[in-house]
Amino acid sequence: MRRIILTTESGADLPEELAKKYNVQVVPMHVIMDGKDYLDGSLAVTEIYDYYERTRKIPSTTSTNSHEYLEFFTKIKNDFPECIIVHIGYTSKASSSFQNAIIATEGLSDIFLIDALNVTGGLTAIVMYAVTLLENEPSIDPERLVEMIKLVVPKSRLAFVPGSLDFLRAGGRVSNLAYLGGALLKIKPRIELVDGNLTSTKKYRGSMDSVSEKLMRDYLDQYNIDRRQLYLLYSIGLDERIKQRMTEIASEAGFNNVIWIQAGAMISTHAGPGGVGVSGLEV
Repeated sequence: MRRIILTTESGADLPEELAKKYNVQVVPMHVIMDGKDYLDGSLAVTEIYDYYERTRKIPSTTSTNSHEYLEFFTKIKNDFPECIIVHIGYTSKASSSFQNAIIATEGLSDIFLIDALNVTGGLTAIVMYAVTLLENEPSIDPERLVEMIKLVVPKSRLAFVPGSLDFLRAGGRVSNLAYLGGALLKIKPRIELVDGNLTSTKKYRGSMDSVSEKLMRDYLDQYNIDRRQLYLLYSIGLDERIKQRMTEIASEAGFNNVIWIQAGAMISTHAGPGGVGVSGLEV
């Protein structure tokens, strides 16, 4: 029986302990700050926020390039001879990373590429679904595994509220007029992945305490999420009381296992400090 290795990008924000436990290999994306290129994961998120406080600029992010993918997949093949790689990638609609993976694997065999059409916790939900499939059926046929993962891609639901309109404005994601209106009225956009694209689907008004609860209840009302697993997301700076309340709501809704995921440096450059989100798989 040939071993199947699952891989993904750092933009999944897959917790390190889960990656190690299930041997999910993670290739880093990039954060560009102050003229320097950092591999996602090598830079403390707090450095991004400190940099913004000093300069009023946010870093930029770039995808994993094709050469890096080639090195990444080749190393796995060397470490696990005869293995089959199933790569579950960051949405192709928001990054060139998946296309670069395709380019890198043109001359390689036994590598399957799946466009998750999702990011951060939404991508992690799909990766962990694949982990569960492999745990339950270690001898599963690779083609069947890939087919089952692809079937669940459109069922992964992610919704989050960025913590800072300042970051959205600095990154050119909202106009000055929209920023001023949102700041004055304390409006925060709800962002979801729609067909792989980051889309603002709703606007909330109020403090993050009330917004986070509205986000959670709206999400659970809108989607019939598998109660066996829920992922709650945050970027550094989110009040611990909010995390506790969201955990309580998840428990009240019948979720058996709730995992909190911290946004890494790459995702945090878009969400800003104090962001919050939720993800899971529809049944």
